[in-house]
Amino acid sequence: MDQQTVPTWLAQGLPHVWLPYAQMRTAPTPLPVVGAEGVRLRLADGRELIDGVSSWWTACHGYNHPHIRAAVANQMARLPHVMFGGLAHEPAFRLAARLAQLAPGDLDHVFFAESGSVSVEIALKMALQYWRNRGEARRTRFLAFRGGYHGDTFEAMAVTDPEIGMHDAWRANLHQHLFARLPRDAASRADLEHLLQEQGEHVAAAIVEPLVQGAGGMRMHDGATLRALSEACARHGVLLIADEIMTGFGRTGRMFACEEAGIVPDLLCLSKALTGGTLPLAATVARRHVFEAFLGDDAARAFMHGPTFMGNALACAAANASLDLFEGEPRLAQVAAIESQLRQELEPCRRLPGVADVRVKGAIGVVQLSEGGRAAALRPHFVERGVWLRPFGDIVYVMPPFVITPGELSRLTGVVREVLLTCLPGPAGAADDVV
Repeated sequence: MDQQTVPTWLAQGLPHVWLPYAQMRTAPTPLPVVGAEGVRLRLADGRELIDGVSSWWTACHGYNHPHIRAAVANQMARLPHVMFGGLAHEPAFRLAARLAQLAPGDLDHVFFAESGSVSVEIALKMALQYWRNRGEARRTRFLAFRGGYHGDTFEAMAVTDPEIGMHDAWRANLHQHLFARLPRDAASRADLEHLLQEQGEHVAAAIVEPLVQGAGGMRMHDGATLRALSEACARHGVLLIADEIMTGFGRTGRMFACEEAGIVPDLLCLSKALTGGTLPLAATVARRHVFEAFLGDDAARAFMHGPTFMGNALACAAANASLDLFEGEPRLAQVAAIESQLRQELEPCRRLPGVADVRVKGAIGVVQLSEGGRAAALRPHFVERGVWLRPFGDIVYVMPPFVITPGELSRLTGVVREVLLTCLPGPAGAADDVV
């Protein structure tokens, strides 16, 4: 962006803002967004970009949807926020009932928070206390999976694969947990069974990203893998936590990814698209037997946790409006159409030099570069061509809002093909920034 078009607010604020996932000495100036509508971002210099990543996978209905906007404005006029300790408001209680109805099985009890990482922390904490309340305090470890990523807070980092790079520097400061390969085949299933036979009595819960491991590289697996994991956990009395922060609310083709496997996790973590990308909100949803382990006359059995903005009324109003749209508009059919189009239009990338793999699941399309490929270096080339994509590691991925038109999606996939053909960088020694 030309210096003459940099807004004053950006120039004055940039020396004071610490950006995410960035080396501030070398980070490029972020693009100033002054408006957004549908799938398009409007920049300060008048350019428009088609957003191909839904603002970190949140804006499932596109930007500025009138139904969500109206719901938030109406709630703002009545009650923006009130503490959740000892007080109640309609949007949160309506939302909890709706989530319980939507979630698989007896996932009936909703604990609200503000971010996905915190919802994971809450699930892990619930799992530990579940066993302590049942008199099995020896269960203090977690089982996680290679390629998995669960957030940036400390215990979420501790159950994130230490080999994927971003949190490696913290390894000495994190609790040590167990890591295994996802049970995709006979060998990995046998390894998982052996690990649980040896360590299961000390494991409080296993945590998994169903069907797609997101920030770890958009790695995909099938429903049979999830069923094998669920069955192994059941055999060894280990709770199962489904981290659907990314996959929840239609992204993989069902409202929740674990539905494809026909499983009911003991704890379900939700965030990102929960409010349609409008306001921060997260939920940890527990099955009945987990919730009941916290009941009793002893106050020490209660779950002692309570985020300040828990159940924020504005965010819950946005989430209820988002669920209205899933009920009233053909979102899952749109995801199916996006999946079909992504398969057709990204497949030619497989033949390009420097491409190792192409994979698609629901409204997620991934082109993986050959070993050493620096995907983040491609970001400016996408902006130059009028699209907003944020490749990282060795992948270029597309995760558009569900309301994207076929023409807009073809524009995205066409730019991906063009950039990979003409601008693909070679290996480099420096690590890219992430997600």
